[in-house]
Amino acid sequence: MRALTGRRIVESPALRPLLLLIALLVLWQAAVSLFTIPKWLIPAPLEVINEIGKEWPRLWRDGLVTGYASLLGFLMSVAIGIPLAMAIAYSRVIESFLYPILVFSQTVPKIAIAPLFVVWFGFGVFPKVISGFLLAFFPIVVATVTGFKSVDRDMIDLVRSMRASRLQTFAMISFPFALPSIFAGMKVAVTLAVVGAVVGEFVGSNSGLGYLLQIANGNFDLPLMFAALVVLAFIGVLFFVVLEAIERLTLPWHASQRADLAATL
Repeated sequence: MRALTGRRIVESPALRPLLLLIALLVLWQAAVSLFTIPKWLIPAPLEVINEIGKEWPRLWRDGLVTGYASLLGFLMSVAIGIPLAMAIAYSRVIESFLYPILVFSQTVPKIAIAPLFVVWFGFGVFPKVISGFLLAFFPIVVATVTGFKSVDRDMIDLVRSMRASRLQTFAMISFPFALPSIFAGMKVAVTLAVVGAVVGEFVGSNSGLGYLLQIANGNFDLPLMFAALVVLAFIGVLFFVVLEAIERLTLPWHASQRADLAATL
């Protein structure tokens, strides 16, 4: 019975990443202890956990600031990116004008232009939101354009032969067919929005995890730095998991969701 229970735990898709993470933390702790690595070089996992407990009020406060800016940047990228991608997908003229400019904009390092946002918008939350938006915007546009351009033309011809209007065709065929690609782009974008918010905090901010990372780096306080990185990673994972849950609720009919359900059973 115990062997069967252990086998089920190992075979559980939800527990596999947790087991791998625990194994890596054990190896990390063993390596630091075995080679007596000083904490100012690489802190042990237990030291990082102690630092999280000691600095939790500060980490919580700065984590809320970074999470808020990341979420606003992501929502802005969704609100602007999806309609723009639809225009690009349905109009060759708009695509010929905008798509090359969008691709060119991604070649400019965001860390290089982030100081301009501080000059233009000050040290508030808006520069961080803009940084998150710029990193999250492009994956949503590319994935949405790909989704709408991949709609089955035979299905569109079928519903049009049944005298469906353009709006009905879009609501029943085009948009549902493109949703898996849109969610794929959003799942990439939501993690990049967190990175963008931290980039904005690096350049000019007096709060947030990026600001805390700069302070810890300046003081060579690696336990605090690792603690901030853990909280930052948790924010990104939390956003990703929430978005994936929304995808499962929205697209229960999609093949990937049915395959996951069958694997779980």
